[in-house]
Amino acid sequence: MDKSSSQRLPPLKRNWWLKHRFFKLYMLREATVLPLVFFTLCLLAGMVALLQGAESWQGWIAFMGSPIVLLLNLLALAASLYHAATFFVLFPRVMPIRIAGHSLPDQVIVAGQWAGVVVVALLFFWLLGRG
Repeated sequence: MDKSSSQRLPPLKRNWWLKHRFFKLYMLREATVLPLVFFTLCLLAGMVALLQGAESWQGWIAFMGSPIVLLLNLLALAASLYHAATFFVLFPRVMPIRIAGHSLPDQVIVAGQWAGVVVVALLFFWLLGRG
């Protein structure tokens, strides 16, 4: 074994990523999963409550209406929008779209993704309004 392969770098401190903006934003993006886990568990609990009957369902509705749960669900919405925004910005770099041999500009691809979100949201609200 030569000298260079036996040498090791000193271990990183736990907060090494706090010194760089890029890594702070990356960690924030990765942390968006936490409120989404809460939201998913709430939906799962709602499905279980629905299966258990009307009394259980009403208890779940009351739980979902509490201020802390509403706040956490708003946080989950903000986290998912932040996650989508960062994904949409990265998408053209990962998978550029070519039409007739020409690459679409990144802004067009990102705008198309947000347009898709708006269309799906409008469809969702239209379907809810019909019921």
